[in-house]
Amino acid sequence: MDDELAALAEAHGVATHYEDANQRRADVDADVVVAVLAQLDVDASSPEAIRRALAAPKPPPRTIVLREGDVLDETGTALLEGGGEVELPAALPLGYHRLGDRTVIVAPRHLEPVPRAWGWMLQLYAMRSAESWGMGDYGDLATLARRSAEELGAGVLLVNPVQAISPTEPVERSPYSPSSRRYANPLYLRVTDVPAYRRADERTRAEVDALRPPEDTGLIDYDAVWRAKSRALELLWRHEEHREPEGDLLEFARFCALAEEHGPDWRSWPPEQRNPATATPSHERVMFHAWLQELCEQQLDRARSAAHDSGMPVGVVHDLPVGVHPGGADTWAWRDAFAPAVTVGAPPDAFSQLGQDWNLPPWRPDRLAEQGYEPFRAVVRSVLRHADGIRIDHVAGLWRLWWIPPGEPPKRGTYVHYDADAMLAVLTLEARRAGAVVVGEDLGTVEPKVTESLHEHGMLSSAVLWFQRDYDLPGHPLVPPEKWRESAMASISTHDLPTVAGFLAAEHVRVRAELGQFEGPPEGEYEAAARERGELVELLEQEGVPADDLVTAFHALLAKARSVLVLTSPQDALGEVRQPNLPGTTDQYPNWRIPLPVALAELFDHPRVREVAAALAAGRGR
Repeated sequence: MDDELAALAEAHGVATHYEDANQRRADVDADVVVAVLAQLDVDASSPEAIRRALAAPKPPPRTIVLREGDVLDETGTALLEGGGEVELPAALPLGYHRLGDRTVIVAPRHLEPVPRAWGWMLQLYAMRSAESWGMGDYGDLATLARRSAEELGAGVLLVNPVQAISPTEPVERSPYSPSSRRYANPLYLRVTDVPAYRRADERTRAEVDALRPPEDTGLIDYDAVWRAKSRALELLWRHEEHREPEGDLLEFARFCALAEEHGPDWRSWPPEQRNPATATPSHERVMFHAWLQELCEQQLDRARSAAHDSGMPVGVVHDLPVGVHPGGADTWAWRDAFAPAVTVGAPPDAFSQLGQDWNLPPWRPDRLAEQGYEPFRAVVRSVLRHADGIRIDHVAGLWRLWWIPPGEPPKRGTYVHYDADAMLAVLTLEARRAGAVVVGEDLGTVEPKVTESLHEHGMLSSAVLWFQRDYDLPGHPLVPPEKWRESAMASISTHDLPTVAGFLAAEHVRVRAELGQFEGPPEGEYEAAARERGELVELLEQEGVPADDLVTAFHALLAKARSVLVLTSPQDALGEVRQPNLPGTTDQYPNWRIPLPVALAELFDHPRVREVAAALAAGRGR
């Protein structure tokens, strides 16, 4: 790497090397660095261009980050978020303030302690009940909250992302590729809980009821569910009085109305519709989509109230995806905040040996700072409107993201760094205001400072049984649960990893081998899986946990964890072999389409579920 190119890359937060999953240095190809700099509007295409870019004056920071009690050691007058002025130097209250053309963020130093609790990691779409239409819904979430607390002693529910999709077919199945992270997914609405349904005449209700899709225990058909629900909601919409949407909601509803007419990706729309300033959506459809968001908020609030009223010490925690669809509502409204030609993902690791491309455009760090982090503020605030906590998927993305230049495979990328102090300040400030807990998903290739910073600010990291090893010792032995981090949300697995039963059967190896996801022969992978299983069984013996039923045994082992939150999934408790999502696949595997093997009504009385719940509740002191 040329020294001048390396210096330019460092000045703009672009990595020229990094530590891979095996803790070895990996150098980034120079042409990859040049391509990524170009996406930040930095010309590094020749030695002369690099020298010009290095000589260019660097603009002063547009965002100042302080912690509660810090003195802003400047002269002038600060305009406070809530009104009023303060002459500087002075300590400012918590909030987002202005100093000339700069934003001043004053955030708490630390969040409140998180109560000890056990709970569920839910793939909400996978739930099946007598009331839901073809997939789990917000009504099922309320039922799960109430019954899990009252009957099983659960104290927290972590829900897969329920952010908004484009209202088009085929419906986007991945909850981690929403059209917008600021609004909710109407696909999860329970039609019969809509106030207009209860007020409707008998004939209208009969018309709505007739639209319910037939019960099917196979893979979830998102398109059929959306067709049925959207038609039913349109019938009810005719009997409603409508309010004119305003602000961000108006902008989002305008996108939805245009997507219905022109398709889910605004980049392929007619030129005049691509620009929010010149777009001409149907006014009636705009109001319809704004109404759907009102319904989502009502039903999400009802689920949260069910958790509170049932005595859950934590409540409902919602998952925040790392990004949005490249042609969705957020990039349409905020396109200058994104690097649109780049996608983010992950470098190669043990579970994705070719790397991962998530097909999500990243924030531009420079543009976020220029805008006082308002786009990120809006995203966090919108999730916490109906949540008791937020889980940040790939929380290392607050520090750095793996950018993949146009036309390159996932392994031909590099990290671009963000101002983590500013991102954490927004997160802690919004969480303090909402009284919410924060969990960071810090799995995979993550720098130690990420986890350390989470704990310093009173946030939780993630602990997964499969990965709890002492990497400083030869052979990387498993760490007993009593020695896991206390400030963590612990689980056996995650939605991207094998279920307990799948791991025991080496199903994850079989499927990945069948799909050609290994660079070498699969025999070595089978041997590695058998070795890991043997190590885990040995840990059970060391901990005195009976190993007659390994699915239950692993949960008894998890119950011993020091971590304040201990979670499992219904799939794990029930012994489901198939994992919800297989990274690196789209249609090759039924990602996000696998329903629970039992209906919701049967879940709470299932013998293994009750046994697992009793073990986890006892481990939390309940």
